[in-house]
Amino acid sequence: MTPPARLPPGPPGTDSAGPPAPGGVRRALVVDDSRAQRRMLAALLGRDGIEVVEAASGQEALEIALRDRFDLVLSDWVMPGMDGPTLCREMRGRLPGRYVYFILLTSKRGAGEVAAGLGSGADDFLSKPVDGQELRARIAAGGRILQMERELTQKNRSLTAALADLRRIHDALDRDLAEARNLQQSLLRERHRSFGSAEVSLVLHPSGHVGGDLVGFFPINARRVGLFALDVAGHGVASALMTARLAGLLSGSSPDRNLALVQTDFGIYDGRPPAELAAQLNAILLAEMSEASYLTLLYADVDLVSGRVAMVQAGHPHPAVLRAGGKVEFCGSGGLPIGLLPGAHYAEVELRLNPGDRLLLISDGVIEAADAEGRLLEEEGLARLLQGAAGLPGPDLLTALVAGVTAHAAGEPADDVSAVCLDFHGAKRNAD
Repeated sequence: MTPPARLPPGPPGTDSAGPPAPGGVRRALVVDDSRAQRRMLAALLGRDGIEVVEAASGQEALEIALRDRFDLVLSDWVMPGMDGPTLCREMRGRLPGRYVYFILLTSKRGAGEVAAGLGSGADDFLSKPVDGQELRARIAAGGRILQMERELTQKNRSLTAALADLRRIHDALDRDLAEARNLQQSLLRERHRSFGSAEVSLVLHPSGHVGGDLVGFFPINARRVGLFALDVAGHGVASALMTARLAGLLSGSSPDRNLALVQTDFGIYDGRPPAELAAQLNAILLAEMSEASYLTLLYADVDLVSGRVAMVQAGHPHPAVLRAGGKVEFCGSGGLPIGLLPGAHYAEVELRLNPGDRLLLISDGVIEAADAEGRLLEEEGLARLLQGAAGLPGPDLLTALVAGVTAHAAGEPADDVSAVCLDFHGAKRNAD
């Protein structure tokens, strides 16, 4: 083996006049069992500033290539032992992460021989005896390919690094969103409470990490309870932040901050009329929050003694009443969503619950759940789900409701699923 060296100009007849070869080829491995042929090729390459290493056989060349790097291999086709095509196949197979431009030198000119050479992985051919200018032109073409390959490799490395950074950012965001989901779920401090004459159960099932739905309840006074279900337009962090803000405005743990409660002259709290509450929220949303945001709301003021329910419906789906006998009734008057129009008017509706009846405030993620053919569950499908779970306690009924919506959607629903269920037993027996 001849050590790497810069070689002097070649012998007469090997002139390589012209501009220098492109920078794509820097090191070459010349393989030929003829020392004279190797020296002639090395001289031609050396004139263009290409560093050359020689090998007298295919096996020697393979051993050199496995421990060193080359841009170009210039190999004779016919050699004792390992011939040129075999050397090319071996290098391609054993150096999968390194691209080397491979030129076969041959006196073979038939289509079958050319096809066999290409099949071995060779990039180009040169006829023997080698013409210096033709060799230079082939190397120039290979140099351009090598340069593009290096640029592509560098871009791939940059892309891989960028993807790794994005993956780390995504993982961090995923962890933050998971924590946000936990925090949002913590807004439902109680998912079930007994008020003696009634029980309230809640479910909140976001379609993603975090959603725009919120449900809850709070005592108004010794005989009344407020129930609410709302849905902020959109999904994700922005909607979740708004639900957190709204949770503070309807908090049962801070009655002095609860917008649904007003303090009387006697220092006790009473409930604000539902329609007035909707108007107040509408004014706050338009004044303090993003103009592009709005929400739907269903708020019910329930008398736990008489069963009278006063409600306001602001764009939210109609509430459902599952009567003790199994009949499902949908009531309400529709109404504008909160945060769309200044000075919007909201109407109040009333209904009466009898012992054994259930009141359900349902999100649009329930009735608008679509199956594989795009058919919505709608109120008719909701009624079937409620009737099928009528014998279950409130928490189990809501679990069955979520399962029924998921089954209808044949997978995770596309929208948040939330609901409030109030079981009315009759005259109040205990104050909470």
